[in-house]
Amino acid sequence: MSTETAGTTANPARATAQAALKDNLRDYGLVLALIAIMVFFQFTTNGTLFKPVNLTNLVLQNSYIIIMALGMLLVIVAGHIDLSVGSVAGFIGAVAAVLMVEYGVNPILAGLICLIVGGIIGASQGYWIAYMKIPSFIVTLAGMLVFKGLSLALLGGRSVGPFPREFQLLSAGFIPDVIGPVTIGATTLRSTTLVIGIAIVAAMLYFSLKSRRNRERHGYEAEPFALFVIKNVFISAIVLFLVYMMASYKGLPNVLIVMGVLISLFVFITKRMTFGRRIYAMGGNVKAAALSGIKTERLTFSIFVIMGMLAALAGLIFAARLNTATPKAGLGFELDVIAAVFIGGASAMGGVGQVAGAVIGAFIMGVMNNGMSIMGVNIDWQQVIKGLVLLGAVVFDVYNKNKA
Repeated sequence: MSTETAGTTANPARATAQAALKDNLRDYGLVLALIAIMVFFQFTTNGTLFKPVNLTNLVLQNSYIIIMALGMLLVIVAGHIDLSVGSVAGFIGAVAAVLMVEYGVNPILAGLICLIVGGIIGASQGYWIAYMKIPSFIVTLAGMLVFKGLSLALLGGRSVGPFPREFQLLSAGFIPDVIGPVTIGATTLRSTTLVIGIAIVAAMLYFSLKSRRNRERHGYEAEPFALFVIKNVFISAIVLFLVYMMASYKGLPNVLIVMGVLISLFVFITKRMTFGRRIYAMGGNVKAAALSGIKTERLTFSIFVIMGMLAALAGLIFAARLNTATPKAGLGFELDVIAAVFIGGASAMGGVGQVAGAVIGAFIMGVMNNGMSIMGVNIDWQQVIKGLVLLGAVVFDVYNKNKA
């Protein structure tokens, strides 16, 4: 028996812990990278980053990127790409402005119309990709140009606004404090935000423990309990800290609730639903997926419909935040969205990627944008740094695959 084998046999718990760390290296690394970046900018901005108002702005500024990243994750896992999401978001903002500002359409009805238009846009692009077998890069590149031009034509080259107050609440509103404020020392906190935050953490812990027990019950290997506890306590502490900081300002933004619902929904889709498992199968090997009975054309079509609707929702949120629709809205969004998904661990070859990774990747991009802006870094150098970070994430992914 070799020394290595003997050591492993003598200490199986240690071997299991090492295997768990290796299997989850990317996930743990992403969380640690986000924390390291936040701590770095906290010091370099003289404590500005962690101020409640800035943390709230960080959520508001990146909400539409995170929402589009959820759809882009499905697209990339399926082995495709969508370059049109920024232009579609800008076009939907223009449609919303024309409906609400120029024609006085009710904000709720206008929002529903815009989501339907986004779904139709996704369906039109998905049709060419899924059934006509035209590469997604070409179709969505054409879509990027088309909808950028349509935005200019619809707005006549001018900005249109302001939007009705009810519509602005989508991005500028906060959860009302129905319970009432509570004072701790010199800090006044919004009780409703605290209660919601504690409930979210409790739900996270419950489902995490339930998932672990299900794995053990079905005979799958689970990470060591000590590592499981440390990971969940660490994540819970971060969430509670962020909730506490927001409770000391204006509370939870409305858009954060929207994001939370969508993130939970997409986690359920990718981990629990047959639809999600088929996307991963198709991205891993489209021919094998088709031979196993998966209708790959219909699946691809559905993915782009979802992407179109999420791009529309992001366009509505961005327009509500600006309180106006501009011809340049959505410019460059697709780059941040795609970068967030790749930084979050998705593979350019398809078949690999997680919702949590995409969300963390989006926050990494957001914190970098926010921190560098506070520091006064020129926009040109910001682009250089973000490009290097994206390249590093892809190199890390390729290195891990080659090593395996």
